[in-house]
Amino acid sequence: MKNKKRLAAVIGAGIAPLVAVSLPATSASAHGYISSPPSRQAQCAAGTVSCGSIKYEPQSVEGSKGLMSCSGGNAAFAELDNDSKGWKVTPVSRTTSFNWQLTARHATSTWQYYAGGRKIAEFNDNGAQPGATVTHQVNFGSLTGRQKVLAVWNIADTANAFYACVDVNVS
Repeated sequence: MKNKKRLAAVIGAGIAPLVAVSLPATSASAHGYISSPPSRQAQCAAGTVSCGSIKYEPQSVEGSKGLMSCSGGNAAFAELDNDSKGWKVTPVSRTTSFNWQLTARHATSTWQYYAGGRKIAEFNDNGAQPGATVTHQVNFGSLTGRQKVLAVWNIADTANAFYACVDVNVS
């Protein structure tokens, strides 16, 4: 009986690495950012601005719903909240397309856009699961000049949201 247990342990130890390699890798716990116009985290990932660890995980700006910060309240990404960091400002027209890159597709309640201290757009997905990219046409209304846009992706089945800030100059 003792030899059978030892043999089972040896076989299990030999098979375990093969099973582990064949299993799909799990994704990180964060999953989306705005790629165009380039968000602050997209600028970090591209090396346009030096930003620390966000360079390697621009999709990871996740926090509780209802926050109004570029970092999503995540201390590791606090550099995204620094308005004087030298962010590239993208010239845009009064109505502009915002393109999200999603590395995991969560059921979505709403997408919200804020500028000039107010909500300028909201898109309700009613819990639908988006594709790998999502594009919204956002109208700035009467806002012109340099604006910091806070974009929020509210997840339908958790208390979290993903955050992205985009620096634009509305003509």
